[in-house]
Amino acid sequence: MNGLTGFVLRRAVGAAVTLFAISVIVYVVFYATPGNVAQITCGPRCSPEQVHQVARQLNLDDPLFVRYGHFLQGLVAGQDYSTGTSVQHCSAPCLGLSYQSDQQVTQLILAKLPVSLSLVGGAMVIWLILGVGTGVLSAWRRGRISERVLTGITLAGTATPVFVIGLVLMIVVCGELQLLPFPQYVALGDDPEQWAWNLLLPWLSLALIEAASFARLTRASMLETLAEDHIRTFRAYGVGERSIVGRHALRGAFAPVIALNATNVGSAIGGAVLTETLFGLPGIGQELVHAVNVVDLPVVVGMVLVIGFFVVLANAVADVLYAVADRRVVLT
Repeated sequence: MNGLTGFVLRRAVGAAVTLFAISVIVYVVFYATPGNVAQITCGPRCSPEQVHQVARQLNLDDPLFVRYGHFLQGLVAGQDYSTGTSVQHCSAPCLGLSYQSDQQVTQLILAKLPVSLSLVGGAMVIWLILGVGTGVLSAWRRGRISERVLTGITLAGTATPVFVIGLVLMIVVCGELQLLPFPQYVALGDDPEQWAWNLLLPWLSLALIEAASFARLTRASMLETLAEDHIRTFRAYGVGERSIVGRHALRGAFAPVIALNATNVGSAIGGAVLTETLFGLPGIGQELVHAVNVVDLPVVVGMVLVIGFFVVLANAVADVLYAVADRRVVLT
């Protein structure tokens, strides 16, 4: 237990350092880019005096390191912002105010985040079931026609863009067969049943793409594990093939799947832009695209930091689960 506790603490410290480095890089990259942010925020018809007033109100005249210091202060202790006619307090963790709406970025993200988490969470369950199940079956039936068919399906899934699968599902399921209505996001707390029904097609669209990668990885890991000495020993003692595959080989092959799943979950939260746009889901991916188009830098920086947080968190959790799943891993 002491070894595992120390391992978790080291991963937590490493995650905190990584997040700090991400915040520095993201802030510098976006705020040091050329372009008159004050002019874009104010609008094309603003006079030079109005542009200067906007720049002063947004603290764009301050040096970059001063603005980053204020940004860190907001994250740790909160900050007061002037909106022109009043002063608004932004509680920690404060990611600033939107240039376009004067809305707190943290509140904006919290309003969009449940949509993206709902999309990725449901899709993750489906891609794990389909991907791991297909990979195990493909390895178990190696050399047979069924294994070749499954391999061909996974290759086709890897090569097919998510928007193609989404369009086909909407045309067939919603249009031709009319089995489901066209997706329209409903909050989980309002109606759990409608929440699930309306997210079913987005879940499938995202999961079918990811399941192909999990199927290929699981198949490769299973074949490697099934060739190890302890598996041959089980067979020599007469242990059934189903027991070998389900109880012994799968556990040894599951560690790489945990690592891949952590990477996919973290990146999918911000990377499911196509899925959210295709199905009209108001998640953080779609909001990030809008913020980039209107050069709303506080929203862009806040969204990227939140996405980075989930990527780092998912990988830190994966490291711990990897060590628990595979006892051969040395906790260093």
